[in-house]
Amino acid sequence: MTATQRLAALGLALPEVATPVGTYMPARRHGDLVYTSGQLPLVEGDLLAVGLVGQRAGDVTPERATECARVSCLNALAAVAQAAGGLDNIESVVKITGFVASAPGFTAQPAVLNGASSLLVEVFGEAGRHARSAVGVAALPLGAPVEVEITVALRS
Repeated sequence: MTATQRLAALGLALPEVATPVGTYMPARRHGDLVYTSGQLPLVEGDLLAVGLVGQRAGDVTPERATECARVSCLNALAAVAQAAGGLDNIESVVKITGFVASAPGFTAQPAVLNGASSLLVEVFGEAGRHARSAVGVAALPLGAPVEVEITVALRS
């Protein structure tokens, strides 16, 4: 089964790639690698959630942040597919980096990023396993709780 078929079997489709609001590209190909810019959990132009991730009243819950990581990763896959000429041109996922806007004391950033990691394995199987960094930060653009960037290797 191809990555495109697996994505469809999950009931998912690649969204439109968000238009950059600055002087950068959503994804950049260099040789057989594609690097994405950080992708937010945007669904049809709106953030899925806003705020810091934590356990306090008013915080984005870790469970909701995990959903945001999955959506951010789907947006990153759309940017990669655009730069690579299609999702099925991806040989493997090399690395993802995730940033979690964290409330004081919140230390479960790796668990939040499992939303992105799981999606990649669901879509690419073993080729979706990757190196990863999960970083807690004070704030992200537009008040997003999560931002994800990925690096993939393309088929020769």
